[in-house]
Amino acid sequence: MSTVINGSCGTIEISRELIGKLAGIATMECIGIVGMVSSRAIRDGITEILGKEALSKGVDVEVKDGSLAIKVNVVVAYGTPISVTANNVIEHVRYIVQRDTELKVSRVDVNIQGVRVVD
Repeated sequence: MSTVINGSCGTIEISRELIGKLAGIATMECIGIVGMVSSRAIRDGITEILGKEALSKGVDVEVKDGSLAIKVNVVVAYGTPISVTANNVIEHVRYIVQRDTELKVSRVDVNIQGVRVVD
Protein backbone atom coordinates (compact mmCIF):
# COMPACT_ATOMS: atom_id res chain seq x y z
CA MET A 1 0.00 0.00 0.00
CA SER A 2 1.22 3.50 -0.68
CA THR A 3 0.45 7.16 -0.10
CA VAL A 4 -0.46 9.25 -3.12
CA ILE A 5 0.25 12.97 -3.50
CA ASN A 6 -1.51 14.76 -6.34
CA GLY A 7 0.50 17.69 -7.69
CA SER A 8 0.04 20.14 -10.51
CA CYS A 9 2.39 18.17 -12.80
CA GLY A 10 1.28 14.66 -11.89
CA THR A 11 1.03 12.10 -9.13
CA ILE A 12 3.66 10.98 -6.64
CA GLU A 13 3.28 7.60 -4.96
CA ILE A 14 5.29 6.92 -1.79
CA SER A 15 5.31 3.36 -0.43
CA ARG A 16 4.85 2.60 3.25
CA GLU A 17 8.09 0.63 3.13
CA LEU A 18 9.98 3.76 2.09
CA ILE A 19 8.38 5.76 4.89
CA GLY A 20 9.27 2.93 7.28
CA LYS A 21 12.87 2.92 6.07
CA LEU A 22 13.15 6.71 6.55
CA ALA A 23 11.71 6.40 10.05
CA GLY A 24 14.06 3.50 10.85
CA ILE A 25 17.16 5.38 9.70
CA ALA A 26 16.06 8.49 11.63
CA THR A 27 15.51 6.37 14.75
CA MET A 28 18.97 4.80 14.55
CA GLU A 29 20.56 8.27 14.31
CA CYS A 30 19.31 9.09 17.82
CA ILE A 31 21.64 8.81 20.80
CA GLY A 32 20.70 6.00 23.18
CA ILE A 33 19.16 3.69 20.58
CA VAL A 34 20.91 0.31 20.30
CA GLY A 35 18.68 -1.17 17.62
CA MET A 36 15.21 -1.89 16.35
CA VAL A 37 12.99 -4.94 16.74
CA SER A 38 10.57 -6.37 14.18
CA SER A 39 6.87 -5.76 14.83
CA ARG A 40 6.10 -9.33 13.79
CA ALA A 41 8.76 -10.75 16.14
CA ILE A 42 7.23 -8.89 19.08
CA ARG A 43 3.92 -10.68 18.48
CA ASP A 44 5.78 -14.00 18.31
CA GLY A 45 7.76 -13.27 21.49
CA ILE A 46 11.12 -13.01 19.69
CA THR A 47 13.14 -9.82 20.13
CA GLU A 48 16.11 -9.99 17.78
CA ILE A 49 17.74 -6.71 16.81
CA LEU A 50 17.35 -5.93 13.11
CA GLY A 51 20.25 -5.23 10.78
CA LYS A 52 20.58 -1.98 8.85
CA GLU A 53 19.02 -3.45 5.71
CA ALA A 54 15.78 -4.41 7.54
CA LEU A 55 15.04 -1.31 9.63
CA SER A 56 11.63 -0.80 8.02
CA LYS A 57 10.46 -4.06 9.65
CA GLY A 58 10.72 -2.34 13.03
CA VAL A 59 8.32 0.41 11.95
CA ASP A 60 4.54 0.39 11.52
CA VAL A 61 3.08 3.11 9.29
CA GLU A 62 -0.63 3.96 9.12
CA VAL A 63 -2.30 6.61 7.01
CA LYS A 64 -5.16 8.34 8.85
CA ASP A 65 -7.05 11.31 7.44
CA GLY A 66 -4.22 12.26 5.09
CA SER A 67 -1.50 12.18 7.76
CA LEU A 68 0.88 9.49 8.98
CA ALA A 69 0.90 7.66 12.30
CA ILE A 70 4.27 5.98 12.85
CA LYS A 71 5.20 3.43 15.52
CA VAL A 72 8.84 2.40 16.07
CA ASN A 73 9.98 -0.59 18.14
CA VAL A 74 13.37 0.00 19.74
CA VAL A 75 15.97 -1.29 22.17
CA VAL A 76 17.67 1.42 24.24
CA ALA A 77 21.14 1.52 25.78
CA TYR A 78 21.40 0.80 29.49
CA GLY A 79 21.97 3.97 31.49
CA THR A 80 20.32 6.40 29.07
CA PRO A 81 17.24 8.31 30.24
CA ILE A 82 14.42 6.49 28.46
CA SER A 83 11.99 9.42 28.32
CA VAL A 84 14.62 11.77 26.88
CA THR A 85 15.67 9.17 24.31
CA ALA A 86 12.06 8.48 23.31
CA ASN A 87 11.30 12.20 22.94
CA ASN A 88 14.40 12.62 20.75
CA VAL A 89 13.22 9.73 18.55
CA ILE A 90 9.73 11.25 18.25
CA GLU A 91 11.01 14.67 17.20
CA HIS A 92 13.72 13.37 14.86
CA VAL A 93 11.48 10.84 13.09
CA ARG A 94 8.74 13.45 12.63
CA TYR A 95 11.24 15.97 11.25
CA ILE A 96 12.97 13.58 8.82
CA VAL A 97 9.79 12.00 7.44
CA GLN A 98 8.04 15.36 6.98
CA ARG A 99 11.16 16.90 5.40
CA ASP A 100 11.75 14.07 2.94
CA THR A 101 8.15 13.22 1.97
CA GLU A 102 6.29 16.50 2.61
CA LEU A 103 3.56 14.42 4.30
CA LYS A 104 2.16 15.44 7.68
CA VAL A 105 3.13 13.17 10.57
CA SER A 106 0.35 13.33 13.16
CA ARG A 107 2.03 11.07 15.71
CA VAL A 108 5.11 8.99 16.40
CA ASP A 109 4.83 6.27 19.04
CA VAL A 110 7.98 4.74 20.52
CA ASN A 111 7.62 1.18 21.79
CA ILE A 112 10.62 0.32 24.01
CA GLN A 113 11.15 -3.43 23.71
CA GLY A 114 14.28 -3.83 25.78
CA VAL A 115 17.44 -2.48 27.32
CA ARG A 116 20.90 -3.61 26.31
CA VAL A 117 24.31 -2.96 27.84
CA VAL A 118 26.58 -1.28 25.32
CA ASP A 119 30.34 -1.96 25.49
